[in-house]
Amino acid sequence: MQKKKKWKRVLLTIFLVICMLAGALGIYAGRYYHMDETAQEALLADKEVSIDEDQKGTIAFIPNQKIKAGLIFYPGAKVEYTAYAPLMKKFAEDGILCVLVKMPLNIAILDINAADGIENKFPQVENWYIGGHSLGGAVASMYCAKHVDDFKGEILLAAYSIKDVSDTDLNIALIHGSDDQVLNMKSYEKYRNNVPDTAEEVVIEGGNHCQFGNYGFQKGDGEAEISAEEQQKQAAEAVEKLINE
Repeated sequence: MQKKKKWKRVLLTIFLVICMLAGALGIYAGRYYHMDETAQEALLADKEVSIDEDQKGTIAFIPNQKIKAGLIFYPGAKVEYTAYAPLMKKFAEDGILCVLVKMPLNIAILDINAADGIENKFPQVENWYIGGHSLGGAVASMYCAKHVDDFKGEILLAAYSIKDVSDTDLNIALIHGSDDQVLNMKSYEKYRNNVPDTAEEVVIEGGNHCQFGNYGFQKGDGEAEISAEEQQKQAAEAVEKLINE
């Protein structure tokens, strides 16, 4: 009888711990950065870019011109993925078909394989890139390392490659703002050798961490000296240059 009561107490304790963890995760996930009005407007199609959203919430920004390449984009942690719509639209205006993926609880690490099957949906795209912002970029690099033959390169915004792909011929752009106070520069330098020597490193003067998206100021970040629109414009120019080369 005593053993039975003991097991009941153990099971009850486990149940309570699980409930507490679930509650904590719910609170954590519920606190995230929301897209602003600019991002909301960028979700509308226009004469240059068509918008297509599937049942999973994956959003494709399709150029109404000749497509140069495709980009699968992983959003930053705890950021509403649609906050990156203005940046995706800028890329699309340059002829890059962009696919913005929705992540569980707005955390990319919870769905590393979110890119699975996307390339097959757009057979008109010959060369594919993958990338993302902050943690999203790091997670995208993990996926790319397992599927190197599927991609032409990586676009890492305020991010670095966790996996070593230095012996590949991937075209990689490492782009961050000079006033970024969120990106861990020690880790950035530590993993710098994980990419080929040919990787393009672009520092946007006056840019910070959060302005690659449109979700307001991020806690702990530096104050930007340029607008989000200008930062995204320079990022788009760097990406276009990489793809054209």
